[in-house]
Formats: sequence, C-alpha cells, structure tokens
Amino acid sequence: MPTNTDRKPNLKTLLQALPALEEPQRNALQGRWLDQMEWMSRRAAHNKNWYFRLRLTAIVGGLLIPALVSIDTVPQIKWIVFALGLLVAISGAVEEFFRFGERWRHYRQYVETLKTEGWQFLQLIGNYSREQYSTHAEAYTKFATRIEEILQREVGVYMTEVMAKKEEKKAEGEIAAVGF
Repeated sequence: MPTNTDRKPNLKTLLQALPALEEPQRNALQGRWLDQMEWMSRRAAHNKNWYFRLRLTAIVGGLLIPALVSIDTVPQIKWIVFALGLLVAISGAVEEFFRFGERWRHYRQYVETLKTEGWQFLQLIGNYSREQYSTHAEAYTKFATRIEEILQREVGVYMTEVMAKKEEKKAEGEIAAVGF
C-alpha cells in the first residue's frame, strides 16, 4: 500500500510534466498546493496518533479501574488503582487541552479539499473543465486563486474554531479554579 511519501513524487512528477505551465508556475503549485497539502496531512496523522493514544488510555484505564477495585487480595492494588486513575485523568486532560481530535479532523478536511481541487485542476475537470479552459496554463490563475482562498479559510477556521475553543476551555478552567 503506498504511503504518503510515495505519493509525493507522483504528484510532483505530474506537476513538472504539465506542458503548458512555465517553471515559476510549477514551482508555485508545488510550494503552495502540494507542500501545504502534505504538511497538513502530516499534521493530521500526528494529531490522529495522539488522539487515539490518549483516548485509548482513558478508555482502557477507565474500564480497568472498577475491575481492579474489586480485587482486594493484592495489597498494592490501592496504589495501582490510584496510578491508573491518575493516568486516565491526565490522558483526558491532555487531550482536552491540546484538542488533538479536533485538530486531526480539521487538517484532514482541508487535506481532502486541497486534494480534490488539485485533482480537478490536473485533470481539467469540475471548476477547470475543458469547456472553460483548454490548457492548464489557462486554468492556472483560477486554481492559484482558489488554493489561496482555501488556505485563508483554513487559517480563519483554525483560529476561530480550534484555538478559540481551547481558549474558552482555559478560561473556564481558570474560573473554576478561582471558585466561581
């Protein structure tokens, strides 16, 4: 099964092989579309891994605690339950603070949006149909504009939704700590 790094040379090769585009346009496509798509894909994978690790730790630990509490033959069980409870709480708090699940879904959504836009451009279909554009050079300006719009929207959504929720949770935690 091809990995993400296996696809990069293929897309890069496709970009370099577009006959109607000039070298600066190809480089701009690689720097803005392909590199951004791959960066977001790596971020999505990173956040997904952390989300799964922390959530599984919390779920499995949460399930083990009642089972361990019912065992009273081992003298150290109280310390084991205490440590496991602490691990579950830390896992939940870290995931809530960093919002790995939201970040994963956010990056994944934008990777797919960029990917779809790129494939439409490369194949001259959809927004770049051959009825409108006969070459990639003719469709380039529209593609570059749409990619910039997508990237600007991504930054706006990230700042207003992902980071704003993080700040709301931080403020709620500060209020709770004060005792309001």
